[in-house]
Amino acid sequence: MSKDQRQQVAALFDRAAVTYDDVGVELFQPIARRLVAELDPLPGERALDIGCGRGAALFPLARAVGPDATVVGIDLALSMVSTTAADASRLGLTCDVRLGDAQHPDLDPASFDVIASSLVLFFLPDPGAALEAWRALLVDGGRVGISTFGDHSASWKAVDAVFTPFLPPQMADPRTQGEASPFATDAGVEQLLSHAGFGDVRTTTMTLPVRFDDEDHWYRWTWSTGQRRMWESIPAEQHAATRAAAYEQLDRCRDGDGRIGFDQDVRFTLGRR
Repeated sequence: MSKDQRQQVAALFDRAAVTYDDVGVELFQPIARRLVAELDPLPGERALDIGCGRGAALFPLARAVGPDATVVGIDLALSMVSTTAADASRLGLTCDVRLGDAQHPDLDPASFDVIASSLVLFFLPDPGAALEAWRALLVDGGRVGISTFGDHSASWKAVDAVFTPFLPPQMADPRTQGEASPFATDAGVEQLLSHAGFGDVRTTTMTLPVRFDDEDHWYRWTWSTGQRRMWESIPAEQHAATRAAAYEQLDRCRDGDGRIGFDQDVRFTLGRR
């Protein structure tokens, strides 16, 4: 990732940090909790969360390994780091939250037993090289676990398509790149880990219902996540029309209870050094 790209990503999540994952939508936290459960961290193990965000995986890791263990979370956005560190302190959790680049983490080799990274790997410019760098941070026998998105409800793709005309190529969703993307299949993600030197690679999956109270709730949520970069790519004079077009599609995405939303497939890929 170039210096400019790193600065752009950091600035994006700096702007989102205050409300990130905090508008009443169940997505990041249940995914992270399941990832940590799959990793099964033990009391006293040294744990690392790469791309820790607002602590969705970091805090369950800290609770699992206990207050006397080493727990580190790294994130590229300074506001995310400071806000998450404050949250950890308020919750009475012992976590070292610091600035760090997921592509090139500046941490000591062989210093962790467990590495978690939830919904991060597909953002990186070279996922394979990142996994090799992460492997070097683990002790022999150490475990890595990542979560990535699978498919989601077909009806929701029309909502996503509203943004497509405004997105620059570098903002393309890696899930939409067909067979060219390793993130299109379970086997593709498993290969990434295997090629990086991990063994005992396995995948588990879940389907998560993601629901919103109404269209405005969805709109607030998009601004509280990395999806705000899509809104920021739309010219100001076309913002209202784009929002109206999205709302029209959202109305077609109601479940049996009349709530707007989609069902998201999630994969958890795990390996061992």
